[in-house]
Amino acid sequence: MKPYVTVWIDHREARIVMIENDRETMSRIESGVGKHVRFSDSMGGAEDHYEKRFEEHLHKYYDAVVTRIGDAEAILILGPGEAKHELEKRLRDKGLGERIAAVETTDKMTDPQIAARARQRFAKQSQ
Repeated sequence: MKPYVTVWIDHREARIVMIENDRETMSRIESGVGKHVRFSDSMGGAEDHYEKRFEEHLHKYYDAVVTRIGDAEAILILGPGEAKHELEKRLRDKGLGERIAAVETTDKMTDPQIAARARQRFAKQSQ
């Protein structure tokens, strides 16, 4: 049986809960990027290079998350900002879009809150 996965994600970290055969595991992937500073368009040069490096780093981060959750039966994506939609797009680009159960906006969540949301969403399916 494939696991049911809930991912809480922002640009700094992804916290992943996998439920499989009534067993729950939690893992974390850190992006390694700091707070993203946006520059005005008129600044150009070094800022453009910074933006490109930031985006490339995020692509590697999303790929690491996709690799970790790619064999999921269903995926619930949670998070406060843009990262949840960027991960959703990455999953769709990798041909995994049909596995996305929902994408929901949430504030910061503790590990127990993420696990509770995962159980709430997938309780009947994972049995």
